[in-house]
This record gives sequence, structure tokens and C-alpha cells, in this order.
Amino acid sequence: MVQTLPEPAPLKPGVLRIIPLGGIGEIGRNMTVFEIDGKLLVVDCGVLFPEEHQPGVDVILPDFGYIRDRLHDVVGIVLTHGHEDHIGGVPYLLRLKNDIPLLGSALTLAFVEAKLKEHRITPYTMVVAEGQREKLAGFNLEFVAVNHSIPDALAVVIRTQAGSVLHTGDFKMDQIPLDGRLTDLRAFARIGEEGLDLFMCDSTNADVPGFTPLEKDIGPVIENVISRSQGKVIVASFSSHVHRVQQVIDAAYANGRKVALVGRSMVRNMEIATQMGYLNVPAGALIDLKNADSIPEDQIVYMSTGSQGEPMAVLSRMAHLEHNIEIAEGDTVILASSLIPGNENAVFRVIDLLTKLGANVVHKGNAKVHVSGHAAAGELLYCYNILKPRNVMPVHGEYRHLIANGKLAEQTGVPAERVLITEDGWVVDLENGVANVVGAVECGLLYVDGKTVGKITEDDLKDRRVLAEEGFISVFCVVDERGRVQVGPEIRARAFAEEDHVFDDVKPLISKALAEAAGEGVTDTYALQQVIRRTIGTWVNKAHRRRPMIIPVVVRG
Repeated sequence: MVQTLPEPAPLKPGVLRIIPLGGIGEIGRNMTVFEIDGKLLVVDCGVLFPEEHQPGVDVILPDFGYIRDRLHDVVGIVLTHGHEDHIGGVPYLLRLKNDIPLLGSALTLAFVEAKLKEHRITPYTMVVAEGQREKLAGFNLEFVAVNHSIPDALAVVIRTQAGSVLHTGDFKMDQIPLDGRLTDLRAFARIGEEGLDLFMCDSTNADVPGFTPLEKDIGPVIENVISRSQGKVIVASFSSHVHRVQQVIDAAYANGRKVALVGRSMVRNMEIATQMGYLNVPAGALIDLKNADSIPEDQIVYMSTGSQGEPMAVLSRMAHLEHNIEIAEGDTVILASSLIPGNENAVFRVIDLLTKLGANVVHKGNAKVHVSGHAAAGELLYCYNILKPRNVMPVHGEYRHLIANGKLAEQTGVPAERVLITEDGWVVDLENGVANVVGAVECGLLYVDGKTVGKITEDDLKDRRVLAEEGFISVFCVVDERGRVQVGPEIRARAFAEEDHVFDDVKPLISKALAEAAGEGVTDTYALQQVIRRTIGTWVNKAHRRRPMIIPVVVRG
């Protein structure tokens, strides 16, 4: 469903406006702006990792355009948990104004502060915990414990004079969590009894029936795989998945193996988790990577990043024999994470390469080595029945997830017209307990490429795709004052056809086209370059069915 919405009318006093700038219709770059009486509150600011059709891009940010000129009105940024798709964009936002307060749990802020240190930003932070309440301008905030695949995750209730909103962040309802920290359904019930005007709910697993399996069931499977492994073991996971790292350390320790952390973000995050007491490391269980060579291969486990097949991540470099850790026959690789939509091809390529090297690759498809951190349909139904929200706005998920979540809400009695399926940039106003879509603001993708932010456009990416898929042809000519060819055309190609004779047929056509243009009085070098581009482009398309990038250069003799 593609809709073109008008710009929203100016916000009326006492009305709460909600603008998702990322995370709707996609899994990543989560960011939502809440506005009332001239003040703004931001919930999450994450990144999205690029897909194959976005070559050269490091990460993708939410579109800050809506708030760029109003940063002085932002009273705070609430961070629900420490995953990259919720905190990875914070450094880029604070580059624009570095004193915006950050609110989050202790572990979340520790991860963010370490990230900001690399960007040489010292933030203003406020540690909050479940049950705590804070007031920021017209926003009365209450934080609620939720269970997720990272410790210390929080949902947030936002109460305003326009009504109340519960934003879950990412959550599930594991009833026997590894850290004993349950999603606080008693708080959900109290919020529901008070009357909840808008429920913004994690949609990632809304199309998965039943309940998400227990996290505790993963540990024995990992231990069993490690106990049967003859060579070295490499486990790949997200660098912030503290629970999974704990399970790997426990399994390795039980089998007399040492664990070496691999990857800068993995080392950094686990050091923080250990110092703060979220990761329990038995004495002697960890070994520095630089000393791992001294350990027999059947006594070592490498805990690395790269479970999504990212080209520059550790596991992919191992698969391409570009890392010091070499995969060999008899080694075991465990991919202890789920597949983020869009990463499937990259992950399967890495699995194939590892298998070709002789490794036994264990992943979610052939063993229970990962469970999701997101609530499945059965858990969401419980939430709807407990909360009885007046309005629902599914968030965090691709379009099919949003639709599935909305249908669950309807099944529990929420009227269809009160279920808002939105897109990034759509504007929702909450007034007198009723939420409505009232327009849309411009909201695109903000690309980070090296040190540049937002300068890469869709046209640039199209050019990169053409270069990668179709090749490159340059044409050089020297013409006289009348536009007649004196030297050339000289043609060079890359990733198209290396033999110069391939272009022998088109050179006369170029010379003829230039002569005809000169005969018509065309002498401007730019116009002559366009003649060359059209001529060789037409020929290449007909003769080779290709559409390469063509760079003509015309110089006056």
C-alpha cells in the first residue's frame, strides 16, 4: 500500500504528535519523536545495516531532517536497550547537539558511552531503572522492566495531557529468563487499569504463532555441540548479546576450553558487562586473543562477531581466509543468532565458504542454538488483553509484521479503525484519547559512508550498482574548432571487455555522429560528450545487452 500524504497541519496546543523517523516497515534504525506544546522527546536512535543493493554504505541512520532545526526543543533521548538498531545512531545525532540528555538503564548507557567515547563525545546521561518516574517538560515518563535478548531492557510509558502511550521497545515474555528479570506484567496490568490511549508494540515476531522458546534451553545445546567438537570452535553472535556469551563461556568452561573474544565491539561490550556484573566469568575462563595460539585447538573457543555475514566482520574474513584464525577440517562454527531480514544471502554465502573449508557449521536451521528476543503472537495477545489499549500503532518490523500485529489487536477487540499501520515519516496525533494519521513529513534514508553522513544519495548508489553490475567505459576524443575529430576516439573499459578490438565496430559510429553534430553547428564540448554517450550507449545495449557507466571526454585541439 503506497499512499501520498499531505504535510500535517500545525500542531494544536495540548495535542501529542508522534513521528516515527525509522523502524516502521524495516527492522533497524528505530527512532520515534514525540511532540507536545513545542517540546520534543526522542525514543531510541538506532542504525540499519545495508543490503547488497547499497554498496559501500557502512550503516543507515534515521532521517534527522524533521528535528535538525529544532534540537534545542529536544528535552531528552530515551534508549530502551543497548542493541545497535536502537542506540547506534546516537553518536551521529549528538554530533549535531552534544548536550541532549540520554536516559536509559545502566548497561544501555554504558554501551552508549563507550561508543560515544570513540566519537570524542562526552554525553549528559541519566541512569533510570524499572519503576522509576521522571518528568521532562510536558512528558511524564515511567520505566517498565521488559525481557529481551540483552539485559536491562526497558519499556517506557509516556503520559501527557493528551493521553498516555506505552512504547515497548523490543521485548518478549520469557518466563524463566537467564537473569531472572521478567517482563513486568503487573505493571502492564496497572497501566491498563489506568487506561492506555496508545500502545506502540514490537512487531518483529507477530507473524510467529505461539510463544518464543526459552533462552535457558539454548545453553545445553551449545554445550553439547562443543563437547562433540574435535577441533577449535568459533561461535558468532551479536557483540551485545550478553546472555549468549554467558552461555558460551559456561559451555566452554564445562568442557575444559578457554574462550577468546574476537572483534573490537565484542571485547569492549563484554568488558563493560563483566565490570557491571552482567557477565559472570569463572577464573581463568577467558584468554586474550594474542595468547590463543599457545592453546591446543581442541581446548579453545573463539567468541566472535559476524553472524549476519557482514563483509568486514570477523566470521566473513575467516571464511575468506583473510583472518589470522584459520578454519580447517574438523573445526566447528556455531552461528548463535537469528537472520535479520535482508541478510540471508550474505549469511548463506559465509556458511557455504566455511563448509567448503571443512568446518561443521551449526546454525538455527539445523540446531536449536538461538531463540528470538521478540514476543511471538501468543505473547502479544496476552499484552493486548492485559492492557486493553484504545489505539494501537505497531512498530519495529517489516510491513508483514505490522499487519500481523494489527490483526492480533483486532482479535482482542481493538476496533480496526483504531489500529494504525503507518510508515516512516507518517504523523500521528493523539487527542482526547483518539489517535489519527494526520499527514506525513519527508523521511528518507541517511547513509553513512566512511566519514561522510548524508552526502550519499540514491543516485550515487545507482551509479555504484551500475559500476558493479554493468561495468565502465571511458571515451576520449580531441576535436578541432569545428568539432571534427582529430585524435581518437580512444576507448577504455573495465569490468566489461578488456580487449580493445571489441570496440572497433563502434569507433566509426562515434566519429560519424561527431561529424554530423559538427555539420549542424554543434561545437560545445559538453554537447559533443552527450553525442558520444548516446552513440556508444545505444551500440552497447544492442550489441551486448549491457548498460555500463559511460564517461566521455572531449578536448579541443
